[in-house]
Amino acid sequence: MARKKIREYDSKRLLKEHFKRLSGRELPIKSAQVTESTDFNELAQNEPWLSSMKLVVKPDMLFGKRGKSGLVALNLDLAQVAIFVKERLGKEVEMGGCKGPITTFIVEPFIPHNEEFYLNIVSDRIGNSISFSECGGIEIEENWDKVKTVFIPTGVSLTSELCAPLVATLPLEIKVEIEEFIKTVFTLFQDLDFTFLEMNPFALVDGKPYPLDMRGELDDTAAFKNFKKWGSIEFPMPFGRVMSPSESFIHGLDEKTSASLKFTVLNPKGRIWTMVAGGGASVIYADTVGDLGYASELGNYAEYSGAPNEDEVLQYARVVLDCVTADPDGRKRALVIGGGIANFTDVAATFNGIIRALKEKESKLKAARVHIYVRRGGPNYQKGLAKMRGLGEEIGIPIEVYGPEATMTGICKQAIECITAAA
Repeated sequence: MARKKIREYDSKRLLKEHFKRLSGRELPIKSAQVTESTDFNELAQNEPWLSSMKLVVKPDMLFGKRGKSGLVALNLDLAQVAIFVKERLGKEVEMGGCKGPITTFIVEPFIPHNEEFYLNIVSDRIGNSISFSECGGIEIEENWDKVKTVFIPTGVSLTSELCAPLVATLPLEIKVEIEEFIKTVFTLFQDLDFTFLEMNPFALVDGKPYPLDMRGELDDTAAFKNFKKWGSIEFPMPFGRVMSPSESFIHGLDEKTSASLKFTVLNPKGRIWTMVAGGGASVIYADTVGDLGYASELGNYAEYSGAPNEDEVLQYARVVLDCVTADPDGRKRALVIGGGIANFTDVAATFNGIIRALKEKESKLKAARVHIYVRRGGPNYQKGLAKMRGLGEEIGIPIEVYGPEATMTGICKQAIECITAAA
């Protein structure tokens, strides 16, 4: 399961579309998304309610505490919304220690209300926890003792009996409505493969629940079965995180293949770089470098898996090597081409793409004084390792090659010793 945050606009869109499908009842949700490319005249034509209602506008950037940070404007008309957005669009703000520009807003009706409720559903390995409170809103943390939680094991439906502890203290006139709302939202949560859903707060408008603020996360590994239900869904980068051209290229490759190709630059001037097969192995290599005290020298996080073909590996390796060899400063650098022991990936086949890239980048590797450490096991690994040894002799670059007899952590230690040894 890979939990990916989605924008509030998409969370509410999915809630509105599928609540009716699952319950036969419609929620009165209205929302519009505003970005740099938005034409407000066109938006008003497509969403006529924008011109006839008082509005709320706020950033839709995957960060919370917008109200406490003065980033929410209430009771505006559309012209005032346009001014609010124009003054803040593209401006950098700091939230939770991260800085970044605001690029996306959500606009909704201004909903006067008296009561605010809190609802949260989060999944884990064995089930789902549902939390509810009659004291929602920006002071939820100060009123956390009033939050009630029930745990629903995987495969179990949320019945009225299981839901009873959540709504036990509600007034009778709203108890049934809120109970049915929670039950339907939980069904929707499971049906759409949400991993996290929070409404803080939701209110009652004409007796019907209305989420004023909402956060959602989806299991992106379930996209293959939900692409029609999700529609045009976006998984934005975390706030403050902007992809470099190299990362964007790899991200594009990843989206076009059934394999997995991941690459994140941590320190462009780092002297320890990795090109690791397997998600679990990639974490071990990165964590080991950090655990040995050299996290500041770790240039990247990288992972390829799912049996990418030779051309995909070639393109992937080219990008990694360009980053490894950028701006040589005369000091040694280490590249770890590692992995665990593959189950089905042909090690020799994937090494073909890496070897081609290493040959292409020979002069840059030498200029950057790169030492390469290879550790791999799995189908056809002996042939792959032999090719790597032959490559080192052919292009005259230090390449130390090991099979599964060597430990992954040991290879990381050797890479560190390389960059710390006297020139």
